Amino acid sequence: MSAPVVVTVRLIRSFEHRNFKPLVYPEVSLDQRVQDFIQMVREDVETRSGLPPPFRKHSYDTMKIIHHAHGAKTNELVMSLDDDEKLILRSDQTLRAAGVASETEVAFFRKEDYEAYKANPRTSW
Repeated sequence: MSAPVVVTVRLIRSFEHRNFKPLVYPEVSLDQRVQDFIQMVREDVETRSGLPPPFRKHSYDTMKIIHHAHGAKTNELVMSLDDDEKLILRSDQTLRAAGVASETEVAFFRKEDYEAYKANPRTSW
């Protein structure tokens, strides 16, 4: 078992309106399964004080790696629409096997919203 790492989770409520909020998780075990991490984050989001209700009540179901520490960032303001096969975390994998490392930032969003935005990537203000 390895030492816990820091992972930032970007809650994405709306791709179109660029509505997101980052949360930092300082004690994440890379040996846990993605589905367990998703459940832990969901439970935290639902009860976390200081988060507006629209973020707490949103039905997040998918995680995707945005970037790794010291890696290049995308020009997209919310997250990249590329490399889904490689970057979307599969629930049966461990975080380590899915490519998560220390100081990785992952997006947490509703897949249905992402697919709709990807088909028509327009933003509104």
